[in-house]
Parts: sequence; structure tokens; C-alpha cells
Amino acid sequence: MEAIPELIPGKRFPDLELPDHSGRERRLSEIAAGNPLALFTARGWWCPKEQRYMRELVALQNEFEVAYSQIVVITIDEPETQSAFRAGLGARFTFLSDAERRWIDRLGLLEGTDTTHLPYRPAGFTLHPDLTIHNAYNGYWYWGRASAEELRQDMRAITRQIRADWELD
Repeated sequence: MEAIPELIPGKRFPDLELPDHSGRERRLSEIAAGNPLALFTARGWWCPKEQRYMRELVALQNEFEVAYSQIVVITIDEPETQSAFRAGLGARFTFLSDAERRWIDRLGLLEGTDTTHLPYRPAGFTLHPDLTIHNAYNGYWYWGRASAEELRQDMRAITRQIRADWELD
């Protein structure tokens, strides 16, 4: 498998295809549907840090929905496990399963310290509708994750850029 170039602002995130929490194959571009997207990789449902951070994302989901923006979370959990975790959180956003680990190595996001689960390293990316990276966050340490306010500011900046043609003079 070919490695992906650096996941840094200005580069495009790959338009990966993975099964969602219902088992249906989905592409990131399909989920974005022409709108900004906040993408997060996470260890899995079993991690207390992930549980806490996912509750923060659930608290933001109403804002994302009315602002025509998407939240997506990728884990190594099976779709059935993601579906149960998602329901328990009250999340309405999409979870994608890389249980077969089709993308984890190519993205360079394997967490090296957990040799039992071999999960994703927690990371976050705010993406333009064409999947160009606006901002990238290294969430390996909890405080490296994007705060609610950082996500709001990133989404505001992306939206300003893509909706500029809607503004009146």
C-alpha cells in the first residue's frame, strides 16, 4: 500500500471509503456533500479519553447540523460496536470503521504505544468540502485535541471562504 503524503494544512485528505456504523460503505466526499467537515480519528469506545471527547462532539452536533457541516469519527471498532457506542452517546454524526485497517498505516496514524488494540492515534482535521485540510490537531495528548471553540473558529473560516460568493456587496 502506498503511504499518504503529510496530513498538513493545504494538503488534501484522501477521499477514503470505509463502512459506517450501519455497515454501509461511505466516501468522505459523499458525507461532506459540498460542506465543511470535521474528521477525527479515535482509539475506540473502550478509551475513557475518547468517551469524554466524543461527549464534547455530541454537545456540538446541533451547531454543526444547522451550519451545514459534518462530523466524522474513524476508529478500528467494528460497525456494530460503533453503532452501540454512537447510540449510547446520543450522537447523530457518522462513525467510520477501519476494523480491517485499510487506512491506518497509509495515513500514518497508528498509535505506537498500544500494542494490544493497535488503534488510531487520536487526531483531528478540519476540512474544506474538497477535503483540503484547513487545520490538523494531534490528539495523542488530550490537550492537543481541538477544543469546541477551535472547531467553531475553523468552521467559521472555512465557511467564510466557501460562501464568499453568497455575500452581498
